[in-house]
Amino acid sequence: MAHTFDICIRGAGIVGRTLALLLARDRLRVALAAAPQAPASTADVRAYALNTASRTLLESLRSWPDSEHATAVARMEVFGDRDGAVQFDAAAQGTEALAWIVDVPALEQRLAEAVRYQPQVEVVSAPVNAPLTVVCEGRASATRAEFAVDFDVTPYSQHAIATRVVCEQPHGQVARQWFLPQGILAFLPLDGADGHTVAVVWSAEREQATTLLALEPDLFIEELHAASQGALGTLELAGERAAWPLQQAQANRWCGPMPDAGKTARSWVLAGDAAHNIHPLAGQGLNLGLADAQALARILHERDYWRSVADMRLLRSYERERKAAMLPMSLATDGLQQLFARTENPVQVLRNWGMRGFERSGLLKQWVTRQAMGTL
Repeated sequence: MAHTFDICIRGAGIVGRTLALLLARDRLRVALAAAPQAPASTADVRAYALNTASRTLLESLRSWPDSEHATAVARMEVFGDRDGAVQFDAAAQGTEALAWIVDVPALEQRLAEAVRYQPQVEVVSAPVNAPLTVVCEGRASATRAEFAVDFDVTPYSQHAIATRVVCEQPHGQVARQWFLPQGILAFLPLDGADGHTVAVVWSAEREQATTLLALEPDLFIEELHAASQGALGTLELAGERAAWPLQQAQANRWCGPMPDAGKTARSWVLAGDAAHNIHPLAGQGLNLGLADAQALARILHERDYWRSVADMRLLRSYERERKAAMLPMSLATDGLQQLFARTENPVQVLRNWGMRGFERSGLLKQWVTRQAMGTL
């Protein structure tokens, strides 16, 4: 084991590994602290929607999954609970895809392989002392609590249910989303352009989520078929069902001096879900985390030669930049969740009217699309 490191990253998930690879390009010695994990009892059914900015970043690290594990979204269709509807089209933006739906296990494997062949990164079983500690442990970060960082959490009344289904009809590279009285349902295309498999993310009220998880597979499929309005024909469950509670959250501080640093200049900083959480309805959570990694690596790369990676001026600059970038997406996702959680008839009429207006808005719709793609 190396005796000295420049940076210790706590958390070897997607954001932590991406950051380690970015820092290694600057010849920084990185300790990647990965907690031992028990073998998973079921296959991972999660999938992420990654935008153009995230793809470009991962390709630069040679960590983008093969095409069968990264399906381009050519169009997105969003339906309200009445007659409101919005469509986004990649061709109208002059681009190949609005986003790519990526298998989580495939992406994790590519990043793990890249880390394995990067001599500047050493995977360790426990955190080590370094001038800078980056916390990428996810929303339940123990280190964040250890550093006495307040995590301002607003729990939603919903749980997300994730699974995979095989559809009678091909998905046609279309991502579909329904805002319904029984929650927000998304079908995300998998297995390439001609695939019949979709990743399901269903954000349902706690009681309903508990009921859906307890249903026998055939009864769950009936509920899913009804909620998706039979858009892709008959459905067949192709994975286990996983669920987790939803929340919006943000740390009040994203950086600071190490509590036990003494006279030694050592600092910590947060990135990814350890710093912020948003509702998954826009599919932007991991994109924001990867943008954190890219911004932190850039700021450290551009530092004056005499500045340490632990310099608080650098870390506060990162915090200001990322908090400012987070704010519009956080407000938008929370606002949409709150709006579609209301069941009063006047509210239903208003929001569906708003969807129809947005569909005809021209430049506003184009700006929102580019913003989500990460090309602005």
